[in-house]
Amino acid sequence: MQQTQFLANGPIGLIAGAAYTLLLLIGAVGDFRSRRIPNRLVVMLAVLGLAYGVFVTPTLAGALRATGGLVTGLVCWLPFYALGWLGAGDVKLFAAAGAWLGPLHTLEGSLIAAVAGAVLALIWMLWSYGARDAATTLALAAARPSMLASGNTTIEKRKTLPYGIALSFGALVAAWAPGLLLS
Repeated sequence: MQQTQFLANGPIGLIAGAAYTLLLLIGAVGDFRSRRIPNRLVVMLAVLGLAYGVFVTPTLAGALRATGGLVTGLVCWLPFYALGWLGAGDVKLFAAAGAWLGPLHTLEGSLIAAVAGAVLALIWMLWSYGARDAATTLALAAARPSMLASGNTTIEKRKTLPYGIALSFGALVAAWAPGLLLS
């Protein structure tokens, strides 16, 4: 059962959906404010996701589905951490959200988050550098993507992108509107 849509699971699903949404919003706001996502928040999201998985699809099947979603979230975003493009908190946040979503909807949420992240990155570059410098940065990054790795001081006025916003958005859309991209 690939059920994720909270409303389909009655009042308990609605309460679970509210908790899921609140935790992801707290993570996104925290990432925006401090560029950090607390481990306590990630653990709470993961544990509640595993519990919800067992509630929706009882026992072993639910636990496997939730674990599969968590692992899928890690596999999707861990390479970007390895490249220095995302922080560990971002990856952990999405993996924890994947426990709620299951593998298929975690993939769907990852696609949505990637598109949202691209839009966020463009807006962030325009805001941080202005149109001219953003265009120059995009041209340089297209030629040498490694310059975007965190800790790189090649670009003056560098500001880090709160990618937890895009990841939370993707996870929320995949949960509340499952099957939007993948069925």
